[in-house]
Amino acid sequence: MPHTRTLAGWFTGEGDDFRLLGTRCPSCATVFFPREDVHCRNPHCDSDSLEEVPLSKNGRIWAYTDSRYRPPSPYVSNPELPWEPYALIAVELAAERIVVLGQAAPGVTVADLTVGMQVEVVPGVLHEDAETTWTTWHWRPTGVRA
Repeated sequence: MPHTRTLAGWFTGEGDDFRLLGTRCPSCATVFFPREDVHCRNPHCDSDSLEEVPLSKNGRIWAYTDSRYRPPSPYVSNPELPWEPYALIAVELAAERIVVLGQAAPGVTVADLTVGMQVEVVPGVLHEDAETTWTTWHWRPTGVRA
C-alpha cells in the first residue's frame, strides 16, 4: 500500500480545511512561515515562546514567475523526460502580513496569473512513485477547481 509523506508541521487538514501552519510570537505578534520553534526571529524581540497558528487560506499574488530549469532536491524530476516549466507564486497573506512562496496548482500557468489576483492554498503533490506520495501545497486562483 502506498505511503503519504508530508513536511511535518508545515500544513494540516484536507480539502477545504487545508491550511499552512506557521508560528506566532505572543510577545510581538510576528508570524513566521516556515515555522520557527526555537525563538522569535524578530530582531526587536527576545521571546522564546512561540505558538503554532494556521495561516490564512487566501491571499493575493504579490509576484510570480515560471521555472524554466530543473530544480534541485528535494524536488524530483525524471531527467529522461522533457522539462515542463511550472509557475511559482509569491502570495501576500494580508492578515499575517507575510509573503509565502509556492508552486501554482497543476494546469495554472503564468499566462493565467496577474499581480493582485486572489488565490487560495490547496494540497498538492511534490513527487510520487510506486511506494510513496510526497505532499506539499499549491496556490490556485480562487474559484478555479481542478
